[in-house]
Amino acid sequence: MPEVKVYGADWCSMTKRTRAYLDQQGVSYEYVDIDRDRQAASWVADQNGGKEKKPTVDIGGVVLAEPSNQELDKVLKEKGLGR
Repeated sequence: MPEVKVYGADWCSMTKRTRAYLDQQGVSYEYVDIDRDRQAASWVADQNGGKEKKPTVDIGGVVLAEPSNQELDKVLKEKGLGR
């Protein structure tokens, strides 16, 4: 089963929205607060041309920056996750 990781910040409304959506869809994921994990923040910046885009979501190796619910659905379905 692919691993899902959400990289974001507790104060970020888009991070909160993405996490709530994944919870609603019954998708288990690991949350990484990039304000507290500088190595993770560096990884996020590497994925996004030097920018700390929040959230950045890794779904089994597919990396999405600031994804819409539709973008999440598409990749979750491709990976056999979600509803």
